[in-house]
Amino acid sequence: MLLKEKTVLVTGGSRGIGKAIVLHCARQGAIVGINYHRHEQEAQDTLAHIIKQGGTGLLLKGDVSQRQQVNDMIHLFTETHDHIDVLVHNAGIYQRATIGTLSSDQWRHTLSVNLDSCLYLVQAATPHIGKNGRIIFIASQLAFKGTPHGADYATSKAGMLGCMRSFALELAPRDITVNAIAPGTIDTDLIAGYTEKQRRQRAQEIPLGRIGTPDDIAQVCVFLASELSGYITGETINVNGGLYIH
Repeated sequence: MLLKEKTVLVTGGSRGIGKAIVLHCARQGAIVGINYHRHEQEAQDTLAHIIKQGGTGLLLKGDVSQRQQVNDMIHLFTETHDHIDVLVHNAGIYQRATIGTLSSDQWRHTLSVNLDSCLYLVQAATPHIGKNGRIIFIASQLAFKGTPHGADYATSKAGMLGCMRSFALELAPRDITVNAIAPGTIDTDLIAGYTEKQRRQRAQEIPLGRIGTPDDIAQVCVFLASELSGYITGETINVNGGLYIH
């Protein structure tokens, strides 16, 4: 098992991509911390599934945009499990607002949840991450491509990649790697409003011929969290079926 007895904390771990990451890490032997904010029942269901499969996990309620809640979450996890081997920052929001409708409060909220949280989490977690530690950010192809209905989201994800590269340089002397995954179109709540026709059209645009799944992201995350990725840092891995090739 690639992550046997590793401690892995995943933000936004109760649903979607975050849940898939939690489950894949648990299957690989990790002790998982499942952060959630609003979706408590889904978080409990995810933990129950892990326990049923013989794994170990801990629920960590907290809003990643609030520094004190992040500090409390990290404290609870490390108080229980002593240290953090892998931090996966997946939590985020996408409000789908255009230039004419995007308010300053919406802009600030998106950047707070998606970008400020990067600093809060890394500052709180790194004192507890030792040699061969891993930090993984879940970004987005929109950090490169942009979007006509979410400048706040695209900006926050581009900023996340800037943080990732800077943190990678700073933490390399401590043998902590920092990388990102940039998903393309993934079958989560973000495309829940697609009609069947829109889904077919989208799949046809993707060279590999299908919309991605949360498992596609989770499997790459397991690789980055494992010893197999020890000489990779400061990189963004694009997981998009060939839709955007950089």
